[in-house]
Amino acid sequence: MAVYALTGFSLVSLLSFGYLSWDWMKPSLVADVATDPVEKSLPPAFARPPHIVFILTDDQGYHDVGYHGSDIQTPTLDRLAAEGVKLENYYIQPICTPSRSQLITGRYQIHTGLQHSIIRPRQPNCLPLDQVTLPQKLQEAGYSTHMVGKWHLGFYKKECLPTRRGFDTFLGSLTGNVDYYTYDNCDGPGVCGYDLHEGEDVAWDQSGKYSTFLYTQRVSKILASHSPKEPIFIYVAFQAVHTPLQSPKEYIYRYRSMGNVARRKYAAMVTCMDEAVKNITWALKKYGYYDNSVIVFSTDNGGQTFSGGSNWPLRGRKGTYWEGGVRGIGFVHSPLIKRKRRTSWALVHITDWYPTLVSLARGNLSNVPGLDGYNVWPAISEGKESPRTEILHNIDPLYNHAKYGSLEDGFGIWNTAVQASIRVGEWKLLTGDPGYSDWIPPQTLTNFPGSWWNLERLTDGLRKSVWLFNITADPYERYDLSDQRPDVVRTLLMRLVHYNRTAIPVRYPAENPRAHPDFNGGAWGPWASEEDGDEWEGGGEPLKNRNKKKKCKICKLRSFFRKLNTRLMSNRI
Repeated sequence: MAVYALTGFSLVSLLSFGYLSWDWMKPSLVADVATDPVEKSLPPAFARPPHIVFILTDDQGYHDVGYHGSDIQTPTLDRLAAEGVKLENYYIQPICTPSRSQLITGRYQIHTGLQHSIIRPRQPNCLPLDQVTLPQKLQEAGYSTHMVGKWHLGFYKKECLPTRRGFDTFLGSLTGNVDYYTYDNCDGPGVCGYDLHEGEDVAWDQSGKYSTFLYTQRVSKILASHSPKEPIFIYVAFQAVHTPLQSPKEYIYRYRSMGNVARRKYAAMVTCMDEAVKNITWALKKYGYYDNSVIVFSTDNGGQTFSGGSNWPLRGRKGTYWEGGVRGIGFVHSPLIKRKRRTSWALVHITDWYPTLVSLARGNLSNVPGLDGYNVWPAISEGKESPRTEILHNIDPLYNHAKYGSLEDGFGIWNTAVQASIRVGEWKLLTGDPGYSDWIPPQTLTNFPGSWWNLERLTDGLRKSVWLFNITADPYERYDLSDQRPDVVRTLLMRLVHYNRTAIPVRYPAENPRAHPDFNGGAWGPWASEEDGDEWEGGGEPLKNRNKKKKCKICKLRSFFRKLNTRLMSNRI
């Protein structure tokens, strides 16, 4: 099939200039690496716990990296991946909060209560406080831990902040969508606030600096001020390349020939982010960390196809359980890898990084029961078989039930109206409404009347609530086998039943008017006081009216916001 050929070539650009140019082959780049006699006398790899840098990009599509045949220049990512291990059977979640929660906890959404949607700025919700996080486990193992970038795991109480969840330092945004220069975020008309924080304080003085540059500079500063003899974990959660589509003009100029304006801006943001990764890697070399480091690169979900992203030739987009929403770009680059320069087809999920990185750090996992992730380092480093054989993509009982689903369609064991998806071995099952299901060609390829993807878009059954695909043979999800293989459908439905029995209730409280930035000096930040305890967990109304006068002061405002929210619901993203 001709479309298979589109994924097999890498377009590595020779243009590698930017705000801190780096020649990969120049030996002087490693001249500043520590030459202390103690360093020279150290035993080989893993004599000490490795330094770990985890880089997460936001909304970068599967097709939006050079080695996947993209029209976007990503020479750094291409080189790092080529010299390390490319993960081509790697899965993430379809939207922001779920991916980040699973990375930080090593648990599926159904086991943290975050199985529905994202955490919104005005919700009294955050990553459950009883979860022991990845950075907390690394701190226990003696690591210095730092986060730079987008949190998006809740902030209504101070206990929810990154600095209370295992990070020694934090510079970044708490919400999910801010301006790249002003750091303003509007959660509806008139509900706007500033969102850039240094530790637990608002970083007003950093406004005006492009976030990709700002975050990269912070990583370099952290590395410069830390000793490479002590293990360090840096979680770099770039805002790029999420909307709004903003980039310095010099990067947009490179793509001036692109006719699609959104794609042009998006491409510029990707290339800028690529150079940021280059500068982080340069800093690892300069300050003496690189030889004992592990760099993990991952996207957080599929690309938003109508905002410049591309998941071609995968089906679907961000927010869906088709492959375009959940198959991610991922690779590991490290001098410590035993079998480098290869592509791995081992099944890997974003929950696997928790036990994998804690194991690399020689941390203790025995006191963290119930993890859904696996230690996949032997599969990555040595090419061994992955311990993972299945992935629960999700079960979301609150998502709109599919009109044509029923318990009868699920053999009496599962209501197929419920949105759910699971992969077991080579088989993938979807029930309910999996989301927008088209194949979206790259925006530079326009007007394909009569092509196979348009034909299948028209003929794909709209009255369905069950789909089954052999993902190994059909990674583009073109051939639904649910009618031909009811035995496999039944088996995978039973696995959904099994997982659903372990699910905890969904945490998705009503929005609270106390979260309005106007009550917090114009910035987004914690609003529930320690005196409130957990009475605001349910959102909306407090459970106890201990201060009626205080309640009366905001009752009219609460009513106003409720009416406003009702009007805006149809326009919510």
